[in-house]
Amino acid sequence: MKNKNYYAIIMAGGIGSRFWPMSTEDYPKQFHDMLGVGTSLIQKTFARFESIIPSENILISTNKRYKSLVKEQLKNITDQQLLLEPAMRNTAPCILYAALKIYNQNPDAVMIVAPSDHWIDDEATFINNVEHTFKACQKSPILMTLGIQPNAPNTGYGYIQFEDSAEAIKKVANFTEKPNLETAKEFIKSGDYLWNAGIFIWSAKAIIEAFKNLLPEMYTLFNKGMNFYNTDQEDNFITSYYTEAQNISIDYGIMEQSKNVFVLPVKFGWNDLGTWNSLYQKLPKQENDNAVINAKPIFREASGNLLRTSKGKRVVVQGLDNFIIVEKDNVLLICPRSKEQDIKQIVAEVKEKYPQ
Repeated sequence: MKNKNYYAIIMAGGIGSRFWPMSTEDYPKQFHDMLGVGTSLIQKTFARFESIIPSENILISTNKRYKSLVKEQLKNITDQQLLLEPAMRNTAPCILYAALKIYNQNPDAVMIVAPSDHWIDDEATFINNVEHTFKACQKSPILMTLGIQPNAPNTGYGYIQFEDSAEAIKKVANFTEKPNLETAKEFIKSGDYLWNAGIFIWSAKAIIEAFKNLLPEMYTLFNKGMNFYNTDQEDNFITSYYTEAQNISIDYGIMEQSKNVFVLPVKFGWNDLGTWNSLYQKLPKQENDNAVINAKPIFREASGNLLRTSKGKRVVVQGLDNFIIVEKDNVLLICPRSKEQDIKQIVAEVKEKYPQ
């Protein structure tokens, strides 16, 4: 029997511009089957939470423009499970909106907030970890996060430093922005740093209290809607007021300012699938470390490439090492893996030179 007080918010509003040309503003990466496994990232995330949370308690926070995409991919959800943002305002406003909507429905709710586009290998361990944090947040008004035990000095993630204790759940000492390589190596060596996965757990009551204390203007703005949440007036209220909210992340607005933040160090094969290179790391490799999705390839004197095309396309790659090769519709991207940080600028250049 699933616990009726358990809720999940799946954040699915991002554009995923680093995965161009697969991910576009009209069809972002969370709606793609990025690894070629037969389900999109958002479908995989929803199914993962369904094993512990009643499906009607899983809400999707996304931009209004993606409503039809969400409903197409998650066929059984109702409009009441959609939190449709009329404008992009970072993570704090959508989390407060979700918390108030849930609290209005169930004052005893505990909730997990997680991105829609992360990959998790060991889902059973993940669910056990979530259950552990839910129980902790039911007992006391703490704010929690899951910290990934690092296996390398990665410069692409923020870090969480924790205070040492015999307890499984540790008090957070501080949050650190993405470090340079030397600093990342120091973090790993010290043993008290974790990767910040952007997965949060708390009771609805505790997070609302945190907003009331730390972002009072935002709290006042969204609290005006308490009579409208979970009614047919909710959408009108959000459309009218959401754009007035401050554009600020939950990390900066709440987590970094709070004194009652705790972390559970975890290890369940996590990958944030933030870039083509992180996808390459996750994919099975063929001979000479080439990774392939959908294509029928022939590699000649070629190694370390990521190749993704439409299904069944025959592709010959000769004399290329460590390249990203992606074909989608009328676009072909061929880019060294070491230059993938240029993709955002490439997208801007394409839009300028070849406007649709």
